[in-house]
Amino acid sequence: MDKLLGFAPDVDPNTPGIFTDCANIIPTETGFAGAPTGASANVAALPAECRGAVIVTKLNETRRIFAGTQTKLYELLSTTWTDRSAGGGSYTGSVDSRWSFCQFGDTTIASNLVDTMQSSTTGAFAAIAGAPRAKIVVSASNNFVIAFNTNDGTFGVSPDRWWCCAQSDQTNWTPSVATGATTGRLVAVPGGIQAAAGLGDYVIAYKTRGIFLGQFVGSASGTWQWTLVPGSNDCGAVGLDAVCDIGGAHFIVGEDDFWIFDSTRPVSIGDEVRVWFRRNSSQTYRYRTRVSFDRQRQLVWVSFASTGSLGALDRVLVYNVKTKRWGRSDFVSEAAMSFTAPGTTIDGLNVYSSSINDLPAVPFDSQYWLSGGRAFAYFNASHQLVVNSGACGASSYTTGDYGDDDLVSLLDRVRVRFTQSPTSACASGFFKFNEGDALAAGPTEQIYDGGFDVWQSGRFHRVRFDFMGDHHETAHKLPLRPDGAR
Repeated sequence: MDKLLGFAPDVDPNTPGIFTDCANIIPTETGFAGAPTGASANVAALPAECRGAVIVTKLNETRRIFAGTQTKLYELLSTTWTDRSAGGGSYTGSVDSRWSFCQFGDTTIASNLVDTMQSSTTGAFAAIAGAPRAKIVVSASNNFVIAFNTNDGTFGVSPDRWWCCAQSDQTNWTPSVATGATTGRLVAVPGGIQAAAGLGDYVIAYKTRGIFLGQFVGSASGTWQWTLVPGSNDCGAVGLDAVCDIGGAHFIVGEDDFWIFDSTRPVSIGDEVRVWFRRNSSQTYRYRTRVSFDRQRQLVWVSFASTGSLGALDRVLVYNVKTKRWGRSDFVSEAAMSFTAPGTTIDGLNVYSSSINDLPAVPFDSQYWLSGGRAFAYFNASHQLVVNSGACGASSYTTGDYGDDDLVSLLDRVRVRFTQSPTSACASGFFKFNEGDALAAGPTEQIYDGGFDVWQSGRFHRVRFDFMGDHHETAHKLPLRPDGAR
C-alpha cells in the first residue's frame, strides 16, 4: 500500500500517495481524516460582520472574549454579546477595517487604524488619549505596547512607522528617553508594515517583502532596535492576519509562498501548493488571507478568497505542522479564534437543545463539552460563532496517476486502509492513455468488504474516493495488471 502524502497539486501527478484534489480532508499526525463541521457554540449571533475576535487572559487567569464589527466592540458574557464600545457609542471604521487586539497585563488594547486606540480593563473600552491610530498592536516583552502602520498628529499617515508606549504604561505615548516611549520607521525595504507579532523576546514586523526583527536594547540605546532579516527580501506577509504563532515560530502566507520563520531565517514550506494557491486565490483580495493555529490538532487553517469570490473568505487550506502535510476544508468565515468552552453537565444539555436527537453532532469526549476545553472556532457568514467540532459530512480525495507510458493496464479492486471507517463510501475511476490527455470517466462502485471493485483499462488511472461521516485513513492501494501494450 502507498502511504498517504496529502494534498499536493503542484507535485508530479505520478507520485504515489498524493492527492491531486480533495475536499474536507485534513492531515492528522498519523494519516488523514474527514474535516469536522461547525457546531453552534450556543452563542447569539453578532449583529454585523465580525472584523476580528480574541480570547484574552488576565493576570489572575480569568478570561475575556471580544469580537468587533466595523462600528462596535463586544464582550461575550454567558451566551450574549454585550456592547463594550466607548461611551456606548459607535466607531467609524472603514469598509475594510479590521480590529487588532493585544493583552497588556490586565488591559486589552484594540485598534483599527481609523479610530483612536482603545483599552479596557473591566467593562467598556475607552480611547487612549495621545496614542497613534494603528493598524496593528502587539504586546511586547519588557512591558511595551508597540503599534505599527500608524496615523498620528505629528507624522500623519505612516504605513512604515512604529510606535512604542512608555514602559509599563499603555496610556503614555509621548516620546521620552526617561520612559522609553519612542517612534521610528522601517525603510530598508519599500512598502508598509502588513503584520506583526511577538516571538519570544522579539517582535517581528512583516512587510509584503521583508521581515524585520525587533529587540529591546534599553532606553539609552533608543529602546528598540530593528534589523532586516537576511534573505527575507522575497518573503513577507500579504496582510494583517496572514501570520500566526505556532509555538516557537511563525507561519506566514506571502505573495509567492508559505513560510515558517523561527527568528533566524524564513523557510519555504509551500512546494506542494504554492502554484495552486496563486491560481485559485483572488489577487484582488489576497490581502484578506487569514491564518489561525489550532493547537489541539496542530493544524494551521489558511482561509482565503477564491478567484470567484467577491471578498468573502470561502476557501481553506489546512497544514499540519508536525507531519508537514496539506489538506482542504472549505467553509466561509469572517474571523477565527481559539474558543474556550464553558462546559456543561447532563442537566445543562437543555441549553443546547430540547431533545437528545437535536443536540449538536459532536462526540461527547470532545473539548466542546468540557469546561475550559479549547477548540478552533470561527464566525460563519451569518456572524454566528461556531466550534469546529461537528461530525464530518461529505468529503473526498482524488489520487494521483498510476500507470506506465508503454503499458496498458487493468485496474481492478482498489482499497483504502481505514483506521476509522466512514458511514458510507464509494470510488469513481478515471483513466487516460497518455499523460497529457484529458481524463475519461470510468465506473463508480460502493465499498464492499473493505474495497472497491473498480474495473477499467488504460495506461494511467486515477480514483476519487467519496466518504460520508467521520473517517480516518493512512494508505491506499491501486493494483495494476498488464492488459496489453502497443
